[in-house]
Amino acid sequence: MENVVDAIQSYLTSLYGGFKNRQLWHNINAYCLFIGHSRSGHSSVGALLDAHPNIRIVSEFGDLKYANLGFKRWQIYYLSLKKAKSYSNKDKTIGGYKYYVPNQWQGKFTELKIAGNKQGEETTRRIQESYRYLERLRLTLKIPIKFIHVVRNPYDNISTMCKKDPKLEGNLEKSVFYYFSLCETIADLKKTLNPPDLFELRHEDYIQYPKYYLKEICEFLGVETTQDYLEDCAKIIYKSPNKSRYSIDWTPELIDKVQNKINQYSFLSGYTYDN
Repeated sequence: MENVVDAIQSYLTSLYGGFKNRQLWHNINAYCLFIGHSRSGHSSVGALLDAHPNIRIVSEFGDLKYANLGFKRWQIYYLSLKKAKSYSNKDKTIGGYKYYVPNQWQGKFTELKIAGNKQGEETTRRIQESYRYLERLRLTLKIPIKFIHVVRNPYDNISTMCKKDPKLEGNLEKSVFYYFSLCETIADLKKTLNPPDLFELRHEDYIQYPKYYLKEICEFLGVETTQDYLEDCAKIIYKSPNKSRYSIDWTPELIDKVQNKINQYSFLSGYTYDN
């Protein structure tokens, strides 16, 4: 979270930069928000979308915060564009993985049609805090907002969050509670969305069929794909999901508790500790 001085500096910089580069924003016809949990596969999907010549998906970008502070849409686009080079460094790692796609368009574009933010957990937490954040973003951008929800086996997702997220302090029960608190927010949000504005996919399916799902997501966002783009993106996807549930001690009681919670959410249907 920026302090007051940083927020003022961002406002002034983006006010000038956004207006100066206004010709770049004319063809943006939708904004993409990821919702969900950290460590669920958002970075991979976001990176491959960012490799498309008409899409800029950024990481760790405070779009909801900026809209709530009164930034204009061209200011948000400008600040987003400044962050958009995060995937273009071939040596950069995010969450322990490299997402650079050779021969494609990370960090640059031909014609910008889709902008967005892949930080699903932070977006969900903001909405959990208040729906005002999302409504302010809608009013600011004045274009459709498309939502992408990447779902991973909860036992793997919770295990990785428990190990990697400092705020969870390595506490598995705390991680379970936090995970399902976000599930509740997602379920509530889904009730307010038009079905054509939400794309849900499972991390495990995406890894198995990356070209198919990437093409489907691009069609959902309204952009075309080439075979070269799909082939280059598929090459960087690891071949099987990381079953991190086995790297942490799950008691039978906690396994059952999580399974009972899984059964309450349709988007988690079918997941078990053993599959």
